[in-house]
Amino acid sequence: MDACTLEDLLGTLGEPVFRVLAAPADLAAPVSEILLHDARSPFPRSAPGALLLAVGARAGDLGPLARDAAAAGMAGLVVRAGDGRPDTVAAAEAHGLALLAVDDDAAWHHVHLLLASAVGSRPGPAGGGAAFGDLFALANALAVAVGGATVVEDAQQRILAYSTVPGQAVDEVRRRGILGRQVPSSPENTEQYRALFAAPGPLRLTALEGGELPRLAVAIRAGGETLGSVWVVDDGQLGPGAEEALTRGASTAALLLMRARASAELSRHLAGDLLRRLLDGTADPAGAGHRLGLAADTPVRVAAFALDAAVSAPDGEQTALRLLDSVRLQCEARYGWHACVLVDGTVYALLPVAGPGGPPARTEPQTRSGAARHRRLAEDIVRRTGRALRVPVRAGLGDVVADLAAVRFSRDDADLVLRVLGPGEDVAAVTEVRARVTLLRLRELIGAQRELTAGTWREVLAYDSAHGTDYARTLVCWLDAGCDTARAAKLLDVHPNTCRYRLRQAQQHVGLDLADPDERLVLWLQLRTLGGLRGAGR
Repeated sequence: MDACTLEDLLGTLGEPVFRVLAAPADLAAPVSEILLHDARSPFPRSAPGALLLAVGARAGDLGPLARDAAAAGMAGLVVRAGDGRPDTVAAAEAHGLALLAVDDDAAWHHVHLLLASAVGSRPGPAGGGAAFGDLFALANALAVAVGGATVVEDAQQRILAYSTVPGQAVDEVRRRGILGRQVPSSPENTEQYRALFAAPGPLRLTALEGGELPRLAVAIRAGGETLGSVWVVDDGQLGPGAEEALTRGASTAALLLMRARASAELSRHLAGDLLRRLLDGTADPAGAGHRLGLAADTPVRVAAFALDAAVSAPDGEQTALRLLDSVRLQCEARYGWHACVLVDGTVYALLPVAGPGGPPARTEPQTRSGAARHRRLAEDIVRRTGRALRVPVRAGLGDVVADLAAVRFSRDDADLVLRVLGPGEDVAAVTEVRARVTLLRLRELIGAQRELTAGTWREVLAYDSAHGTDYARTLVCWLDAGCDTARAAKLLDVHPNTCRYRLRQAQQHVGLDLADPDERLVLWLQLRTLGGLRGAGR
């Protein structure tokens, strides 16, 4: 794994966490660790690459602190924004030290945790990989210490790691589990897991079928939560201290699993923040793509998911968070990564047109295939999540854009789709409702300009309102029909003579000039957009 640099931290955590006040040296310098300043302890003589948090330091101490940090080979100093005065910046620049600032109300322990996690894990699309690599090392160490082939499982009986010590007995059940990375399911297995998770320590379990060997197992726990279990094949050759060694191994496994969970959570947080910045157009596409595991020129689209506004959720904020979890989970299952974020009650997911690890989809057939997969994914999420939350969920798919720099345009499309979805419509792509989206945008654009809202369309609607006539809808149907009275009469479900009469009366009472093609076009556009009228119905 490449060393984390100050530039990586800037790209990963960004402005919400800290900003650069001075960077006289190269931002590509590696950051080795995050240190907390303690005025009561001796200052380290050598700490190459460290980033020092100026905890408790007064403004007058920061100049000498920058000098000492530079002398120790540190990469930078982090101060509160209010302490980033010109004299502090000048001192940092004079000593060639990077100076970073965090918000004045930020808790130092939170800043330390976030930066240390980012430096230590460098989370990416496969967050937690280092911890799971350590689980394999632990499985091998336990296999040697205990004397039998070992596997580490999570609480869902998925095999996370297994030992590879030569010469140790492995039965067919173990082979099937390792190949499928999942313990084979059976009622007998379920009963053994129930007994194991209820036991306070290691448990010896008998073989369940012919050819299978007994097991020695122990639950992995942390703070009262069961995280998984460790299983050892017992071929009669286990060492005398097998149970004690397995208990110690379970404690180590708990730490590794908690670290993997923290790394995964950090990865999700950072991926969400990167997506948020892509959605509003403030992220560097190349840097964001690198951290999301996508090339900057990967064709993508944005999917937007929201709770049906017509239905009131018991706890809207918590329900929206559960919606985020559901969308993220299903995107992870489908794509192996999790660029999802909740913004103002809407969950946005970034969907690549190509599959994970596949080439960017450049051709039209590939784009259509990716769009079909995206629609199926959206339909699955809407159906499953709506059933789980007991609240209807809607989804809008933006247009496919050519690269990450254009993500904000696909987000705009997805937002518009959510706004134009009609009754009984749960999922739609912008290509399916393009006409409605265009009319909505035209209505907004026209409505914002006084000169574009003026015209006889208002007089037609006012006359209908005052006299109970139906001239506006008659005009829209006639214009929709290409000024064909017979076709318009069918749309209105009236006799053609009735349609002709209404058109004459509208011209007489309102002063329309239907012989002018320009006036016809403007009248149709204003009635359809500003008036909200549709030709085939009210």
